Amino acid sequence: MSDLNAITVFLAVADLRSFRGAAERLGVTRSAVSQAIRRLESDLGLALLQRTTRSVNLTEAGQAFHARVAPAMTEIDVALAHARDREQTPRGLLRLAVSTIAESFLSGPLLAGFAERYPDVALEVTVTDQEFDITAQGYDAGVRLGEVIEKDMIAIPASPDQRQVAVAAPSYLAAHGAPEHPRDLAAHRCIGWRPVPGGAPYRWEFAEDGRAFDVEVEPEVTTNDIWLMVRLARAGAGITFGMEETFAPYIGRGELATVLERYCPAFPGFFLYYPNRRHLAPKLRALVDDVRRWQKTATG
Repeated sequence: MSDLNAITVFLAVADLRSFRGAAERLGVTRSAVSQAIRRLESDLGLALLQRTTRSVNLTEAGQAFHARVAPAMTEIDVALAHARDREQTPRGLLRLAVSTIAESFLSGPLLAGFAERYPDVALEVTVTDQEFDITAQGYDAGVRLGEVIEKDMIAIPASPDQRQVAVAAPSYLAAHGAPEHPRDLAAHRCIGWRPVPGGAPYRWEFAEDGRAFDVEVEPEVTTNDIWLMVRLARAGAGITFGMEETFAPYIGRGELATVLERYCPAFPGFFLYYPNRRHLAPKLRALVDDVRRWQKTATG
C-alpha cells in the first residue's frame, strides 16, 4: 500500500509541474522527490508523470489519480488541523481531589477565574482528606500539603505559607483561662479532628526553639468536619486547632482568639500536584499555568 508521504510528494509535483519546486516546497532533496514518485508508480503499476528535461506533465492515469486523491488529502489536512487545534484548546472534564483545609485554593478567586477563562473545561472538585493514588482513581491532579505528596509527583505551590493555630472563644478563655504551653492542653476541653472514621485523632503540631513536636490531646468532641469544629469553638465548647486561614474571619470579628501563638510557626502551604508526564493535557496545563500566575501575584 502506498504511503501518504509519497502521495503528498506526487501532489506537490502535480501542482507545481516541477520536481525542483516540489522539493523546495516540501523541504527535501530532488533525489528524495524522484524516489518517492518512483516508489508510488511502482506500487500502483502506473506511470503518473511524463518527464522531459524541460517539463513535467500528468499522464492520463496521473490525471485520474490526482482527481481522486487531491480532495481526499485536503480532507485529511483539515482533519489533522482540527485534531491539533482540539489538542491545543483546553476542554473536557478536569477532576481534582482537594484537601478540606485548602481554604485559599477552594474559596479564593483562582478556581472561579479558571472556570471563567476556560468555559469548555468542566471542573469536578472532590473535597477529601483521604490519601489515595489520584492517578489510579482517575483524577487529573490534587491539592494537598507538600509533606504528604508522593515523591514521584510534580508539585507546584498553590497557596502562600500556612500556619496552624489553636483558637477558642473569648467566653471559654474567660471561664477557663488560656494555656501557656502546649502541654497545658491536657487540662483543657479540646475539639479534635479525625480525618477518617476509626482513625486516630489528629495530633496537634507545634514547635519550640526550632524543634517540632506534637501533642496528643484527648478531645471531648472529635469530628471530621472542620466547620463543626469552628461552630463548636465559637459556641465556647473548647479549644480547637487548624489552619489559620480557616479561622481568620472569626478571629477578625472577635468571635475566636488565638492561644499558644509562639508555638505556631509558618510552614510551606498547599501544592497542586500531578503525575510526572512528558505531555500534559491542555486542560491541566491551563490550570498549572493559572496556579503559577496566581502564586507569582500572591508573593509579589
